[in-house]
Amino acid sequence: MMGNWGNMMGGWGYSGYGSGGYGMMGIGMLIFWIGIILLGIYLFRRNASHVNTGGLGKHRSMDILRERYARGEIDSVQYQSQKLDLEGI
Repeated sequence: MMGNWGNMMGGWGYSGYGSGGYGMMGIGMLIFWIGIILLGIYLFRRNASHVNTGGLGKHRSMDILRERYARGEIDSVQYQSQKLDLEGI
């Protein structure tokens, strides 16, 4: 009777899960945490694309206006008019 004691769980041991059960649990946890990290990256990128520029567009518009004036594409009157329009934004 004592000889069968080690084989009591059908040869599996560890309450029927075997040594592979812990490995599968580790793989499951790894997949879970990778999913959490990927979800965080996705949400961060999605929110970052919606961030307001906070007036950076106005500065870029003024730069373009100055460049157009410097190249002679617009005259002084047009420059002043468009500059006032942009400053009113």
